[in-house]
Amino acid sequence: MSHQESFINYLRYEKRYSHLTAIAYKKDLDQFEEFFVKTIGDFNVEEINDKTVRSWIVDLMDSGLTARTVNKKVSALKSFNKYLMRLEVVKENNLVNVIVPRIRKKLPHFVEEKQLNHLLDDGFFGKDFEALRDKLIISLLYGTGIRLAELMNLKDSDIYQTEFLIKVLGKRNKERIVPYPRSLNVLIEQYRTERTRLFGSPVPYLLLTEKGNPAYEKLIYRVVSKYLTLVTTIDQKSPHVLRHTFATHLLNRGADLNAVKELLGHSNLSATQIYTHTSLEKIQKVYRQAHPRS
Repeated sequence: MSHQESFINYLRYEKRYSHLTAIAYKKDLDQFEEFFVKTIGDFNVEEINDKTVRSWIVDLMDSGLTARTVNKKVSALKSFNKYLMRLEVVKENNLVNVIVPRIRKKLPHFVEEKQLNHLLDDGFFGKDFEALRDKLIISLLYGTGIRLAELMNLKDSDIYQTEFLIKVLGKRNKERIVPYPRSLNVLIEQYRTERTRLFGSPVPYLLLTEKGNPAYEKLIYRVVSKYLTLVTTIDQKSPHVLRHTFATHLLNRGADLNAVKELLGHSNLSATQIYTHTSLEKIQKVYRQAHPRS
């Protein structure tokens, strides 16, 4: 087993990273190895140093990648290097002097309340299986703020309809309980009834394709993009935008920042604080419009 394979197993089974995160790390390490072979020769982990990594960063930036993407790739490489130090394959940290590109902070994209209410309340969805499933996808992402992977892994047994709660398995296999809108119970029952009629029961996951297979990443992206296009002109129309929207709307209506942190499953408050900038922007706009001396 190579050091890279050993590292990915370490991430999956000791650090308890998700399958998708582990795949992302592997892709980044494979990309660095490809660059190393192209510019230096046979890949040797003991020869990884700050000079090589700086050259890689320049190559990545020249290829048109954003600073954020480059930073994630370098972070994966640094984690791998620390793992090699732990195994004593590498004796010292040769990447300590690597400086990553500066990231320009961007506020998260979100959909306005009235636009989402219009989408969910004004007859955009039909009553067949596909339409009910699509509406449930949008409603769960916006109503709970869960991540794409968390949505895909939802099972019927994870939904507690009496308490209006769902159990989700988040990053690093951490479970959390999240409330959902009470009105969703009607939609859940309509969808389950149609799903049972088509595919019987039991089924492996809550959300299925038209052929009865578990819903997959591209399908959910396609559904979200299709319906958000009907009500908003924002550039990004991904499942994650609905997570941003969930957090932004809660904070705009006075929710406690720590409570939103727990709902989102963030490990620290700094990850949640980006949404306060969006809320502050809205507060300032209201102030400028309403205060007589503003």
